Amino acid sequence: MQSKLSLSDFRERLKNNTEIGSLKGKWGQVRLFPLSGAVKPFYGFFDDNSFSLTVNSLKSSTYFIVKGKYKMGNNGVEVMYNVESGNKYQQFWVYYSPIILILAINIFFLFFARGLRRASTIVNLFLLFMAFYSRWNEERKKKKLEQKFVNIFEIKRR
Repeated sequence: MQSKLSLSDFRERLKNNTEIGSLKGKWGQVRLFPLSGAVKPFYGFFDDNSFSLTVNSLKSSTYFIVKGKYKMGNNGVEVMYNVESGNKYQQFWVYYSPIILILAINIFFLFFARGLRRASTIVNLFLLFMAFYSRWNEERKKKKLEQKFVNIFEIKRR
């Protein structure tokens, strides 16, 4: 994909919009105070030809990472990026824990609480809602991260 920015402008925007830090840190993105004054939209690292960024947020972190490379092209900067999941365990937890919980609750109601059929229906509906909501919310965060990246670095799709 192509960015309208020059190579120096692209690097300057990387510098101005990224709080430097490791994406594989022991505590993840949990930080009490931002290190660089005003909160920058991205957290991660970059060098002269590649980058690895995620959302810089204390409230709404995501496990998606924008990884890519950039180089000078004919009409601007050529950017090759991919939005991928950074933590497989968190992805597994978000996608499959509501289903596992539904099965566990139903087994409990089946064997130990036979008289609570109405409660099991309410609990199952709530867990189904949570299963669909968690998947929808993670996909929304992924699209939001990619959109923020595209807007800040003025990337146009071919």
